[in-house]
Amino acid sequence: MSESKSLPARSLPPAAVLDLTTQVATLLFVNGETTERLERESERIARTLGFDAEFFVRWGELTIRINERGSANDAIVGAVPAGVDMRKVTAILALIDEVCSLRLPAEAVSSKLDAIRALPPVSVARFAVLAGAGAAGLGVIFGATHLWTLVLIALSASAGGCLRRWLGGISRNLLIQPFSAALLAGVVGAIAVRLHLSSVLHLVAVCPCMVLVPGPHLLNGTLDCAHARISLGAARIGFAGLIILMICTGLLTGLFLGGTSLPVFGPSFPIPLGYDVIAAGIAVAAYGTFFAMPWRTLPIPMLIGMLAHAARWGLMSVAGASIEIGALGACLLVGAITAPIADRLRLPFAALAFASVVSLIPGVFLFRMAGGLVALVGLGERTPPALLTGTIADGGTAFLILLAMAFGLIVPKLCIDHVADLIRERTPAR
Repeated sequence: MSESKSLPARSLPPAAVLDLTTQVATLLFVNGETTERLERESERIARTLGFDAEFFVRWGELTIRINERGSANDAIVGAVPAGVDMRKVTAILALIDEVCSLRLPAEAVSSKLDAIRALPPVSVARFAVLAGAGAAGLGVIFGATHLWTLVLIALSASAGGCLRRWLGGISRNLLIQPFSAALLAGVVGAIAVRLHLSSVLHLVAVCPCMVLVPGPHLLNGTLDCAHARISLGAARIGFAGLIILMICTGLLTGLFLGGTSLPVFGPSFPIPLGYDVIAAGIAVAAYGTFFAMPWRTLPIPMLIGMLAHAARWGLMSVAGASIEIGALGACLLVGAITAPIADRLRLPFAALAFASVVSLIPGVFLFRMAGGLVALVGLGERTPPALLTGTIADGGTAFLILLAMAFGLIVPKLCIDHVADLIRERTPAR
């Protein structure tokens, strides 16, 4: 057995410990880790280096304080938690484990952090191909039955993925990417109907937009609210809401430019369970790619996602549950499974959990509601009652499904985290 390098207590001055702790916390914050775990892991590395640390987290800003004998060293850094990168989070948490187990000298941490910070995103080819495959998978789930329709969905989503990556390289605006990709999807959907390439407009246009929904931000925001971090949680949820608004605006603008609109009511066709479950696994693989999940861990959320989709099907088809109850039951199952797996594999919970339930997102209802609202404004007093009730029903269904998904995913995690905290408190420190 090789001899581990020892790390003497307070081997670094307070300023150096503050700098390392700040770098670790910032990287976790901007790459999608939950606030609870960010604070716990950053405190752990500071404590290993001989100091106590406190954190004050807000949207766009991190304040870290290192306490020493009645005095304190503070650092305030700007950090916007708008990204999700599983590979970076995993690497940072592995680095913390190395430091805390005394296998890595503190002096080597900074260079390791620089290497993690420089990790490239997934390749454009993988991003584009999986975006198309994921959108086509969602098309199958929502009733697309013709091969040509699925090809159109995949091509539109792949082109949108390339557009997003290109825009990400030339602009720091966080909203232009989802808006532009949704605009392209709307134009493609309108052209498909104009040229009679597909009659299923609501799927050709909507499925490429569903892969843009910012689920991890919604989940992290909900978790922050559950832990009474109201300002941060509200900011995360507000940011996610802005992205959804941009997606809806881009989609409806693209359809308008193509001379058509999104119908409030769309045809739906039953899909055999086997195809449905396989399509759900493909959609999960797409979202795992968006979040830079390593290939070796990608099968795990795929299997969980397929199980979740089958569970919802069972609740709805066998038990007669509503679509909202079906989503709740499936997400409770996923939350209970992914919470310990995320800790074990050192992955951000929100990204892993949302990727596993992406097939349950109510994107069709959201976008149909948006189209219905625009139609209501245009028709005014001439609005038929069916349009009004359909718009309200779509909006209510989308809201209840999102609420059920958030509740189902975070409640098991909160319970598991509470039990883990109790165990840690009762376990004597070595």
